[in-house]
Amino acid sequence: MHNQAAQDRETVIVRTSIIGIAANVFLAAFKAAVGILSHSIAVTLDAVNNISDAASSIITIIGTKLAGKQPDKKHPYGHGRIEYLTAVLISVIILYAGVSSLAESVKKILHPEAADYSPTALLIISVAVVVKILLGRYVKRTGERVRSDSLIASGSDAMLDSIISASTLAAALIDLTMHISLEAWLGAVISIVIIKSGVDMLRGTLSEILGERVDSSVSGAIKRTVASFSEVSGVYDLVLHSYGPDRLIGSVHVEVPDYFTAAEIDALLRRIQTKVYYEHNVVLAAIGIYSVNTKNETIRKMHQDILGTVLAHPYVLQMHGFYVNEAEKRIQFDVVIDFDSPDRDAEHAAIVDEVQRMYPDYTLIVTLDADVSD
Repeated sequence: MHNQAAQDRETVIVRTSIIGIAANVFLAAFKAAVGILSHSIAVTLDAVNNISDAASSIITIIGTKLAGKQPDKKHPYGHGRIEYLTAVLISVIILYAGVSSLAESVKKILHPEAADYSPTALLIISVAVVVKILLGRYVKRTGERVRSDSLIASGSDAMLDSIISASTLAAALIDLTMHISLEAWLGAVISIVIIKSGVDMLRGTLSEILGERVDSSVSGAIKRTVASFSEVSGVYDLVLHSYGPDRLIGSVHVEVPDYFTAAEIDALLRRIQTKVYYEHNVVLAAIGIYSVNTKNETIRKMHQDILGTVLAHPYVLQMHGFYVNEAEKRIQFDVVIDFDSPDRDAEHAAIVDEVQRMYPDYTLIVTLDADVSD
């Protein structure tokens, strides 16, 4: 089922990219002719930008095809992360186009050349504005629907191009009606906007490669699915690693009663993994177990007292995994401390010290957990 979904996603991305290539090549050819004939640096740079967009679409197709390769011995998690690399490459192309355009614009500012617009040129520029708006909205919406960073980047760039083309048209009209040449200066502004767009796209993709916090709607939905099993009393420490769009592999901890047998736990974990996979297309490669004390009222009182002490610290978000081993006189639990804390290690040490003074006869094992998911 999921293999078919992946194939359908690839087909959509390739088809959308081909439409983008055809549109950009068509626009680039006409704009280049208009720019050369009218001596317009802004229109010429706009044509170059269309060529870079077509190149971006070609890269998107290649990246999608490579990302769709089946897992192998060297890459057991598949090749989905190639899509992030193609998004980086597209960002670099956009940056290069912006820097090159800026250099040309500066030359034209220092050595101006009068533009000569014809009605045909103005018509072509007007058509380009409309085409780019429609293309940009189509590509970006498709990218959001199939979770393709490359398509989203291409669609955003196309929307930006429509603004650039509209600015070029405005400059041409000003030149014709008021005889004020803004060509070179507009070219410089366009170049700066292109550079900023490239930097923003590059920053966003690199952030994903580094590893971002999983979207709260995704983590919340998965936790609710796991918590839907009556045997589970708590769900914590959900960690998800992305191996490409819609390719998430992770782990989670669940609390279960201390009287469960290994066979019962094994059966429960298998059911959890199956349900999460079919409902969210997420592979839970590991599910850790927290055992919950159920047979001792004194331990329940200890839990409440320690919980109150721990949560009194302003940067503590959560305490979980609480368990007391009376035979070995051991108390263990995890604390999640906010990344905004001035000193997470110092706060952790203070918690350990306070709880140890409450129960001096017990050995404490307090794990400092990271706030990795909502």
